[in-house]
Amino acid sequence: MLDRYRKGAHTIYDIKYHFVWKTKYGYGVLKKDLALRLRQIIREICKEKRLEIVSGNIRANHVHLLVSCPSDIAPSRLVQYLKGKSSYRLQREFKELQKRYWGQHLWARGYFCASVGAMNEEMIKQYIENQDEREGEFKVWDLEPKRTVEDLEPDNHPV
Repeated sequence: MLDRYRKGAHTIYDIKYHFVWKTKYGYGVLKKDLALRLRQIIREICKEKRLEIVSGNIRANHVHLLVSCPSDIAPSRLVQYLKGKSSYRLQREFKELQKRYWGQHLWARGYFCASVGAMNEEMIKQYIENQDEREGEFKVWDLEPKRTVEDLEPDNHPV
C-alpha cells in the first residue's frame, strides 16, 4: 500500500492527473506511425519531467494520459510542456503536419484535467471531521469549544 506514494526531500505524496487534449480542428491525424511516434515522445517527455505514466490512450483526434507527478509541478505547466514539446517534435519529423497545421499549432488551445487519487472527496471530509467530535465546521484544534469564527473577527473583540 505504501509503495504507491512517491517521496521527495521533505514530502510524501500521491498526485495523479488525468489529462485529455485534442488536435486543432479535431482532425484525426493521430494514426499509424504518427500515433506510435507520439506515444514514444510522450514517454520521453514524461521521463524528462520525472512523471510516471499510469495509463495512456492515443485516439485519432485526442490523447488521454494518466500520470503520477512530483508535487512541485503545476498541472497547467505540465500539460503546457507535454503539448508544446510533442507538437514541436512531431511537426519537425512529419512534414505533412506542417501543411495541415501551417500555424505550427498541432493541438487545440484547451485541455481537460482532473486530479485522481486513492481517497475520494467524501473519504477526506470524513477523515477531517472525525479529528474532533464537532461536525460540519472549520475547526482549530487548540481553541476553546465555544469559540466560533465570528468570535475571532476584529469587531467582536473588546478594545
